[in-house]
Amino acid sequence: MAPQKVISLTAWIGLGLMGLFWGGSFLSIELMLRQMPFETLVALRISGGAVALWAYVLIRGYDIPRAPRIWIAFLLIGFINVAMPFGLITWGQQYITSGLAGILNASTALFGPIVATLVFADERLGPRKAIGVLFGFFGVATVIGLNAILSFDLTSAGQLALLGAGICYAIGASSVRVHLTGIPLEVSAAGMIGGGAVWMVPVALYMHGVPEFASFNSITLGAWAYVSLISTGLAYLILFYVIKSAGSGNATLVTLLAAPVSVILGAVVLEETLHFEAYIGFALIALGLLIIDGRLIRRLGLKNLA
Repeated sequence: MAPQKVISLTAWIGLGLMGLFWGGSFLSIELMLRQMPFETLVALRISGGAVALWAYVLIRGYDIPRAPRIWIAFLLIGFINVAMPFGLITWGQQYITSGLAGILNASTALFGPIVATLVFADERLGPRKAIGVLFGFFGVATVIGLNAILSFDLTSAGQLALLGAGICYAIGASSVRVHLTGIPLEVSAAGMIGGGAVWMVPVALYMHGVPEFASFNSITLGAWAYVSLISTGLAYLILFYVIKSAGSGNATLVTLLAAPVSVILGAVVLEETLHFEAYIGFALIALGLLIIDGRLIRRLGLKNLA
């Protein structure tokens, strides 16, 4: 059996930073939606991040890939791992709170190990991870609630959109490891984010035209700067490092760390409140991800599952 990927201390630090950055993105999205349609928001977020990353690549003098297959990979992974999930998350946040969006986004860490075990020999889904995934899915079901599924409405659709984004991220993380290994992290991140912009910018321009930047207030502009430079540009640089060192499945654990940040910011800044089941569900998701990580299992001496 191939040696299994583990999360080093440096990778955990990277996951923690991304958790902070991505946790804050849900609040920024909520603020930006007050002044623009979701398609424009997604296009501005991605294009801003792409410009920043490509400027960094050019300033540092990295070699630009020439092989057509790499540029095709940038476009495809940009669609799967950037344009689609960003679009689903932003559309969904029109109908659910930023805190709930952050909790549901944690489902990425459940889908990630499933996809990774199908693709990589060193990220297999053993009994421990399978149990963790099962707990996590119980948590997701608790957060959404049976009533939300039976009485399907825009709120339910918004929640399902966040789950769809989680699936996209899981597939995208594995795709990064398969197709972009061997390329400098900075170039890979710039190429993927740029690929996402190629998809979303024309859609936004066709549907809503050029944004009226003069009409945006300082809060909106600040939120745009944050989601573009920090939670997109910088966060994806860190993500590529974590995928390289710890594996694609482990990298998706970041969404567990982002969830409490989104809940706290939503409560403090936007005075959001969540139903009690949301917190119970998040606790189950957290337990599932602790089991997936394995450290808790090993400390409890359950060697058969470790």
